[in-house]
Amino acid sequence: MRAVIQRVNKAQVTIEGIRKSSIGKGLLILLGVENADNEEDADWLTRKIVALRIFDDEEGIMNRSIMDIGGEILVVSQFTLMSSYKKGNRPSWIRAARHEHAIPMYEMFVEKLTKTYNMHVETGVFGANMQVELVNDGPVTICMDTKNKE
Repeated sequence: MRAVIQRVNKAQVTIEGIRKSSIGKGLLILLGVENADNEEDADWLTRKIVALRIFDDEEGIMNRSIMDIGGEILVVSQFTLMSSYKKGNRPSWIRAARHEHAIPMYEMFVEKLTKTYNMHVETGVFGANMQVELVNDGPVTICMDTKNKE
């Protein structure tokens, strides 16, 4: 799994002109799933994200996690995170998981955030053409890949 995690003041997903979901202060997570991903990857990624200390404390130092601040999370599926661009100029999506695997993994990831960590999580719609708007706070953007844990 690959995730692009952005600290936001607010974010929202709109589909065909209708707002599907929105959050205030928290994290926008763009999530890509590949065929080799499993529950262990979802466990590791959720554990890292909820403990990630990227929110300011009273002294303005990034020392607080999403759990510490009671923030919200918006998770948006994004298969393009799994692109291969090494050969030619047109990205290949060969590493992106097919729907049969990607949807359950995406749903498992969201469920782990909501049930295991009791987080308020909004989502996009898997496979939909979404317009994602955000106000990046900082800006702070972190990339994580479960196949590169070191």
